[in-house]
Amino acid sequence: MVLGGGPLGAIIGRYPSAAAGDDEQGDPGPGGSVIRHDRKCRDWPFLFLFAAFWVAMIVNSSFGFNQGNPLRLTYGLDYKGNICGSRHGDPDLRELDVRYWLNPNQVYQSGLKTSHIELPDAKAICLMECPLPAEDGLNFVCDYPEGDIRLSVDDWIDRDYDYFEYLTPDMRNSSLQLQGPCYPVIFPSVNVYWSCQFIARASNASLKHWKDMGGVSIDENMLIDETIHDAINSKSAVMKRYVADIGKSWPVLILCGGLLPLFLSVIWLLMIRFFVAGMSWITVVVFNALVISVTMFFYIKAGWIGHDPLTVVIGESDPYVSIGGREINHLHAASVLMTVIMILAFLTSIAIARRIMIATSVLKVAAKVIGEVQALIIFPVVPYFILAIFYMFWFSATLHLFSAGQVIRNDCNNDCCSYDLKLGKVNCDSCCGYSIHYTPHIGIAILFHFFGCYWATQFFIGCSSTIIAGSVASYYWARGEISRDIPFHTVVSSLKRLLRYSLGSVALGSLIVSIIEWVRFILESLRRRLKFVDSARESRLGKAVSSSSQCCLGCIDWTLKSVNRNAYVMIAITGKGFFKASVLATELIMNNILRIGKVNVIGDVILLLGKLCVSLLCALFAFLMLDEHKYRSGHNKISSPLVPVLLSWVLGYIVAKLFFAVVEMSIDTMVLSFCQDSEEHQGSAQYAPPLLMETLDEESELRRLTQGQGP
Repeated sequence: MVLGGGPLGAIIGRYPSAAAGDDEQGDPGPGGSVIRHDRKCRDWPFLFLFAAFWVAMIVNSSFGFNQGNPLRLTYGLDYKGNICGSRHGDPDLRELDVRYWLNPNQVYQSGLKTSHIELPDAKAICLMECPLPAEDGLNFVCDYPEGDIRLSVDDWIDRDYDYFEYLTPDMRNSSLQLQGPCYPVIFPSVNVYWSCQFIARASNASLKHWKDMGGVSIDENMLIDETIHDAINSKSAVMKRYVADIGKSWPVLILCGGLLPLFLSVIWLLMIRFFVAGMSWITVVVFNALVISVTMFFYIKAGWIGHDPLTVVIGESDPYVSIGGREINHLHAASVLMTVIMILAFLTSIAIARRIMIATSVLKVAAKVIGEVQALIIFPVVPYFILAIFYMFWFSATLHLFSAGQVIRNDCNNDCCSYDLKLGKVNCDSCCGYSIHYTPHIGIAILFHFFGCYWATQFFIGCSSTIIAGSVASYYWARGEISRDIPFHTVVSSLKRLLRYSLGSVALGSLIVSIIEWVRFILESLRRRLKFVDSARESRLGKAVSSSSQCCLGCIDWTLKSVNRNAYVMIAITGKGFFKASVLATELIMNNILRIGKVNVIGDVILLLGKLCVSLLCALFAFLMLDEHKYRSGHNKISSPLVPVLLSWVLGYIVAKLFFAVVEMSIDTMVLSFCQDSEEHQGSAQYAPPLLMETLDEESELRRLTQGQGP
């Protein structure tokens, strides 16, 4: 294999015993003269690009921290532009977090297609709880006390927001015209995600008292119900609630997305070290059990099993009224998806059952390396804590960026009037309400924020993988002569080489994967949007092109991730730049594809199942924690367990990937080193440990499989 004028053996294989080598600084160490020669900084412009990206991330997040308020994600605005539940409102609304629309006729008119009134312009105030009609009389809800109304906010609350008896004749006449300051409670309402959802079932007793007092006619159409329901369940409102769920469920994310996968991953590595013979079977069985368990929990929350489905109502609700939302539909979709995954998992387990023996032999190689270089079990804790700090900052910035819009008064053309207590008269100049307005640059900032998270995650995982590969390469090329007195030496030396020479290469590799992944995301978003816009006219050719392009991008993404992993191995061994290391790794694999292909594939499948076991167990525990009373009622009630569970799943997978990289990179590094060793010594590897020789030797492998299948 020739590259750049000479074989890779000119870089590695022609060096004598690695155990006696010194690095450039004269530090002796295992594998020194093999992997520490002729190194220099590679791909350094991309390291500067990564540093500039971090500066941009900090600036971008600072914008969110300055302009955002996470309360906006959960609570609505009143007619003054105050956020319900905020202590900085006028008046102090820290205990008043439920938005209530005072004028039922305005709500009805905002639902008419021919009306100029929009629901954000309908007069709304903040209350402690949604009011209910009186059983044999008429209740009123009055505006915030001010002006001639000499009541404190606490007294107003104690009176159930009703000071109708204190009104002057002019105020009473204005109230009977539905112009305030007091409004009748005609319709029952329930607290749905901190907004009072009207139920179009008017109280006959209250309506009769209202008419007897001379009040104007009140519309009783179902539209009063549907208008608020549509507003509460709009796409933007649901997205805000999902982001708010992240902030409310942070203890779940810390435990199930951080601490639990750390514990489980370490346990899995220790079991690989001391109980490798049965780990393949254990992983397959546990994986299937967890997939079934998580699927059943989705069924329960979707209401398909049992009597404990998700409810959108905060507090007690009318058992005769069924109120749904988008969150329930999303849980139904997730349940269907988990059912498909469960079936595929079962079929995959059957397909690989006869190949478990190969996976066991591959894992034994990794167990041997971990047993010799014991620091590898502990090392992933370092990138784990770095990522943990990054994610805490990132999630906090996410909450603020999603709430970074400006509260601006609406521009409306309504003909409406309401009593202004400060002016002491009816005012027809302030009909417009307030809304949170998002400018296009906020959307760009959010997309950049998500891209930054993906790139940073790939970068830290790449750094960890490169350090592990360097440590394992030192072990291989030293013929296993690792000093027992300094078990951390190979890891520390590999870390030094990464920091001094190869950070730019890792930054480049992680950037390429991130760009491909985001191109897939953007094209998929465009495809869905075009599908909704012109679904009827989409031709079969267009559908075929769309599907094939997505398939091609998916294959490219998978290939790049695989190439990246092997490139990190060659970067750790040779010190070459990313592209040259990728070529070296690819040529080695292609020249030995028949020898290592089936061994590596089945090993990767078992490792993938292991990662999924950890992440699925995290998701299962997240379900159990979110099923507690704390997250099902009150201010900590989450709108849906879907996002916290999926985040726990993703975070658990990332943590598992960090720790499982010890096994993954050990196998890949040993295999690539074995291939090069064989090529440099006419097909007979000189540095390979006996266990690796036995695993990769085709004749012994076939003999072992035959003996294993005989009984």
